[in-house]
Amino acid sequence: MIGRSEADQARVPRVVVLTMARDEAELLPRWVDYYGRQVGVDNLIVLDDNSADGSTDDLPCMRLRLPPGPWQPSWAQARLDLVNGLSRGLLACYEVVVFVDIDEFLVPDPAHYDGLADYLAKNFDRDVIAPLAVNVLHKPSLEPALDPTQPLLAQRRFVKFAPGMCKPLLKRKPADWFRSFHGIQAPFEIDPELLMLHLKYCDVSLLTKVSQDRHLWHHEGRGHPSSAWAFGSNELASRLSSWVQTPDEQRVQEFDPSELNLSTVVRRKGERRFRSHGPQLSAMERNPLRRLPERFRTAF
Repeated sequence: MIGRSEADQARVPRVVVLTMARDEAELLPRWVDYYGRQVGVDNLIVLDDNSADGSTDDLPCMRLRLPPGPWQPSWAQARLDLVNGLSRGLLACYEVVVFVDIDEFLVPDPAHYDGLADYLAKNFDRDVIAPLAVNVLHKPSLEPALDPTQPLLAQRRFVKFAPGMCKPLLKRKPADWFRSFHGIQAPFEIDPELLMLHLKYCDVSLLTKVSQDRHLWHHEGRGHPSSAWAFGSNELASRLSSWVQTPDEQRVQEFDPSELNLSTVVRRKGERRFRSHGPQLSAMERNPLRRLPERFRTAF
C-alpha cells in the first residue's frame, strides 16, 4: 500500500462489516443502523446463530442463517474458522474486513475524522488496526433505563478502559484471527483515535437478559470456557454496581487516552501471533471511572 497516489489515498475504501448474533432484539437494530450509516447496509453481513426471537427477520442487510449445533470442534473454534474463511474470501472484493460483536461499536474520534470510512481512507497504510476499547457503564442512580427511541450515548456518560478488549478487529490482509478475535497472525498497534465502545454493561436490564441467555448457551458449548458467559446475571449486575461507585460523580474526569500506557497491551505469542492482553473483569475493578467526552455522545 506504500506509494499510493494522493487520489488513491483520499478514496473511500470498500469496507465490509460482519457480526454474529443470536436473539439480539435490543442491540441488533442499533448495530445495523450505525454500521449501515458508516459503510452502507449492503456492506453488512449478519451471521445468524439460530435466533428465535424474530430479531433477524427482514433485516435490510445480508443475513447468513447458520445451522444449529453442535459445531466442530467447538463453538468458539468453529466461529473463528467460519469468520476467518469468510474474511479471506471477502478480501478478494473488499479492501477492508471488520468483524465486531453485536455490542461493539467502532467510533473514530470526531475531532479528527468524519466517520469510519473517512478514518479508513486516512489510515490506508495500516494492514491491521485495533481500537482503544472502553466499557460503557450504567449508573442507575443517575441514568434511567435506556430509551430505544433516543441515541444511546446521549443516555450514558461513564466508561472504563478495557485493555483486553483492544482487539485487532479491522484488517486489510488475509491474516487469521485467533483467541476469540483478541489475536491475529500479524503485528498490530492500538490506535487511541479509534474508540471501541463495548455496550455489554450499558444497561442493567440488558445485562441481565444477555447474561441469562449466555449463561444458558454456555452450557450448550457456546462462549469461550474462561469467558464471562459462565457468570450468572446477578453476579455481573453486582459487579457493575461496584464499578460505578464513586463519592462524587461531578468530579469524574473526562476519558483521555493520553493517560494510558498502551505499550504492554499488545503481546507477541510466537513468530507471527500477536494479541491484546488484559482480563476484562479485573480491569474493571482496577481502572478508574471516566466520563465519555461529549464529542462522542452523538455517535449513535
